[in-house]
Amino acid sequence: MISVTRYHPLLVALHWLLAAFILAALTLGALVMVRIPNSSPMKLEALRSHMIGGALILLLMLARLVVRGRTRHPPRATAGNPALDRLAWWSHRLLYAAVLAMALSGLVMALQTRLPWILFAHQGHLPPDFWAFPIRTVHYVLSRILIALIALHIAGAAYHTFVRRDRLLRRMAFGRRHEDAQQLADRGFASEGPRG
Repeated sequence: MISVTRYHPLLVALHWLLAAFILAALTLGALVMVRIPNSSPMKLEALRSHMIGGALILLLMLARLVVRGRTRHPPRATAGNPALDRLAWWSHRLLYAAVLAMALSGLVMALQTRLPWILFAHQGHLPPDFWAFPIRTVHYVLSRILIALIALHIAGAAYHTFVRRDRLLRRMAFGRRHEDAQQLADRGFASEGPRG
């Protein structure tokens, strides 16, 4: 019996593109823009990049969810511990939710502060302080939750790579997608697991 051992190439591409864009957006937002006063012309350029990046992340995330729902997946991996398996299941779903919520809260903040008109139509000025808008606090809290979930995701990948040594990361890489079920069983995977 042949089983899928890697995710669809489009899903792999979307995963790594999203990883790069999300890390760039978080870095720009948390480390760069926070140090630039709203009166500086550099703030306009940084906000423009951040806003375009956020919109792209939202579109790519929606595309990822569609591709994920329409393609076959490898069997569910195990960490060798039911509690860790539940943590992995929940953390993946929370990661998706946090990315979507972060992008949507950024969109709401952009509309409330008229950023599209300021940044792209050159109509108006930046508010003196974005913190005057409650959505700014939501966006900030979501960014910290997202950072924590990314750290957990990376820790899980490191655990599978260096402790379990089960080659789990190969599932999210380009290459041959099918393998004999016996080969999977030898590596500790179920013959066919639910999507997750």
